[in-house]
Amino acid sequence: MKIVAFAGSNSSRSINKKLVTWVSSLFSEHEVEILDLNDYEVDLYSIDREEQNGFPERVMAFSDKLADCDLILLSLAEHNGAYTVAFKNLLDWCSRIPNRTVFHDNPIFLMGTSPGKRGASTVLGISEQRFQWNGGKVYETFSLPNFYDTFEESVGIMDAEKKSELQEKVAALRIRLKNEK
Repeated sequence: MKIVAFAGSNSSRSINKKLVTWVSSLFSEHEVEILDLNDYEVDLYSIDREEQNGFPERVMAFSDKLADCDLILLSLAEHNGAYTVAFKNLLDWCSRIPNRTVFHDNPIFLMGTSPGKRGASTVLGISEQRFQWNGGKVYETFSLPNFYDTFEESVGIMDAEKKSELQEKVAALRIRLKNEK
């Protein structure tokens, strides 16, 4: 199975990238590619840019990565209750590519974390509803609140309850993917 993992953030210190990278290590028996949104940065979407210049190479490259995988691991940062501008811009560009959907009908394990107690739950709710209209099949969601108290890069999730919840969701995801083959 080929997995693409990325954080919906362009921060060099992204806690969501730390989370998705750690979660991707739970799939070490598969081919995992971790993307960085900074590698796909483009001008803000506008219909004028699309009509004048077509689709930027970086947008097409990002879309191709999503098309050429079997599972997407995505951890969303929450800015003011919604997506980051970096993620939303790619979402907007990719949604306009003719004869494609953003997520190419791939299963998604959607997650998010934040320093606060809500764990990016607002953007997760928005995304779980929205992604189905963009060719995304959200199979599981996971929210990790209080990131700096519950996660350590060398250890992963330190909160026993949240770690157990994640492990259960990964196990359920594996079963669902296996049953769909």
